[in-house]
Amino acid sequence: MKSDPNVSLVYSTDGGRIAPEKQTQSAPEGDGIVRIHNDSKGRKGKGVSVIKGLGLQEKELKALAQKLKKQCGCGGTVKEFNIEVQTDNREQIKTLLEKLNYTVKLAGG
Repeated sequence: MKSDPNVSLVYSTDGGRIAPEKQTQSAPEGDGIVRIHNDSKGRKGKGVSVIKGLGLQEKELKALAQKLKKQCGCGGTVKEFNIEVQTDNREQIKTLLEKLNYTVKLAGG
């Protein structure tokens, strides 16, 4: 049987469906300063605070996001190594992060 380079193997009776290997992403390295942005694009005018530059791995980010959400009494998520907290109160987030020994700056409008 001739091998065609344009065809990839989708199913094999030997091992079942072949799934591509998952690649783990590493956290982007920052300059050591955590920045808190205010963002409302694509959210029907509702503002969120985006925390960038933490330089933590995914599990640590999720734990920190959980702690911030509980302290602020709001929702949020972790996307692309950034924490999105559904609040406009950036001062409260700044205070909480400074208690955890982070250098924090308010960025954006």
